[in-house]
Amino acid sequence: MFKTFAILVSATALTGAGAAMAQTVPQTTPMQPAPAQTAPAAPGQAAPSAPATAMPAATGTIVQVLAATPDRSTLARLVTTAGLTTDLSGPGPFTVFAPSNEAFSRMPPGALDTLSKPENKATLATILKYHVVPGKVTADQLKAQITAGNGTATLTTLAGQPLTAQLGPNGNVMLTDVNGQKAYVDKADVQATNGIVHLTNGINVPKIG
Repeated sequence: MFKTFAILVSATALTGAGAAMAQTVPQTTPMQPAPAQTAPAAPGQAAPSAPATAMPAATGTIVQVLAATPDRSTLARLVTTAGLTTDLSGPGPFTVFAPSNEAFSRMPPGALDTLSKPENKATLATILKYHVVPGKVTADQLKAQITAGNGTATLTTLAGQPLTAQLGPNGNVMLTDVNGQKAYVDKADVQATNGIVHLTNGINVPKIG
């Protein structure tokens, strides 16, 4: 347990403040669906109002969405290793903040293998659940919560520990964990049949032990 905790402390440093150069603020705001095209108005008629932007249709559960996203293959594998496949395939709904493969690659050598061992399954599950929030929260809804909270929204994760959401320098959602480390949403609102996935560029680590 102490060895695992030491690895996590190192991982936290590398995926947060210690990796400030690698985990930079995204240069653009999260991608949004293109607005639907409208037909031009007939002469003498007022132009019709633009329809609400449509969300891309969901193609599968959260587990299936992660498996189908190439740069989230590490997270998809870890969900299986942690025994969370059934949970994240259930009705939910859930909101998942999904770290990239590159974020996991910044962990110390051997750390991911250690966390993937059967004796560390509960610890791994806690880390992954720290990236899951009950309910379906879109980027617009999350930004509204941040505004309503005077710049901060506190999210209660399935790990039972809070995750703080704020707006970063470029308007992207910034997630700060209980250790003070930050991750940014690169792409928001990837739809799933049982929730929604927001792709992030870093790992948030909860308190362990």
